[in-house]
Amino acid sequence: MRTRIKICGFTREADVQAAVAAGVDAVGFVLYPKSPRYVSPQRAAQLARLLPPFVTPVLLFVNASATDIAQACALLPNALLQLHGDESPAFAASLQRPYIKAARLPLDPVEGFDLPQFCLDFARAHGILLDAKVDGFGGSGLAFDWARIPQPFPHQLLLSAGLKPETVGQAVTRFASLAPSFGVDVSSGVESAPGIKDAAKMQAFCRAVRQADAARCA
Repeated sequence: MRTRIKICGFTREADVQAAVAAGVDAVGFVLYPKSPRYVSPQRAAQLARLLPPFVTPVLLFVNASATDIAQACALLPNALLQLHGDESPAFAASLQRPYIKAARLPLDPVEGFDLPQFCLDFARAHGILLDAKVDGFGGSGLAFDWARIPQPFPHQLLLSAGLKPETVGQAVTRFASLAPSFGVDVSSGVESAPGIKDAAKMQAFCRAVRQADAARCA
């Protein structure tokens, strides 16, 4: 019944340590050079050395080559992959590593997106992360309409896009029981600037998740 928590877009040692102290399950590093939260694979490996056992490093890629992904994974062999671009199911499978796949839902529902088919296409993913389709591939703080999420959800569900300490409890209450497992992913919602995390906001975010979990189990 416990909601998993991932915070993404770390660039500083102090922020990684603060996230661990707040109780996160996973810490994300953006290896997409066009992102304001970009870190090199070498820098990600340095930051990941601060993680204790059972806190998972996640490497976020956007349309990267298999070679680039393999080189980064050689530096962080225990990392989970997050494929956040237009990667195909065949490409994802060819990496032969555990991965989560981002489904980028258009902010305008008229644009359309076949989410059930997407989940079928990526049935081998460890989870489907729902994010808003924006320029720059995430981290915008914008949210899509939650009413577009199928209930029940046919895969392991990870919810991103627009979450913050004030709204994440609502997400847990609404969706945690509607998927085989549920997790939340936040970046800009706990920042003071892109790539600069706010320790108090991370604490508040994790606290809101745990309070919502406790209320569900009461």
